[in-house]
Amino acid sequence: MATVELRFSALPEHVRTARLVAAAVARRAGVDEAVLDEVRLAVGEACSRAVGLHQIGGITAPVMVLLIEEEKQFSIEVGDEAPHAVPGERGSGAADGEIDAETEEDEMGLAVISGLVDDVEVSAGEHGGLIRMTWPTTPPVAVLS
Repeated sequence: MATVELRFSALPEHVRTARLVAAAVARRAGVDEAVLDEVRLAVGEACSRAVGLHQIGGITAPVMVLLIEEEKQFSIEVGDEAPHAVPGERGSGAADGEIDAETEEDEMGLAVISGLVDDVEVSAGEHGGLIRMTWPTTPPVAVLS
């Protein structure tokens, strides 16, 4: 199992780099060429989401991306360190409108990712969140000489 770890400052300009690295590693891992655009878009969405959560929360820790090559599959994990509300809990006060807008935007991003990737796992808690996306790979074809 080969793993590439990428950490970047929570700035929007670094999302493009994460997308490019993810696509290059996915290609090398054997992800079908026809799926690489989906990989790029899903990683871009997940990283943009993490960057936004860090910026909103004033978190200076980097966004973490793991690119994991396993037998017959390739996974990408995008992690943030933003505290996520426990489902069912709601804040109170004047900021409720802001919380609702942020939650709606977050849910829209997750819906986009789910539409792009068949195998997605999302976990979140008070210490951060993680999106794990997985694609099948095909073994390289041996060239006979």
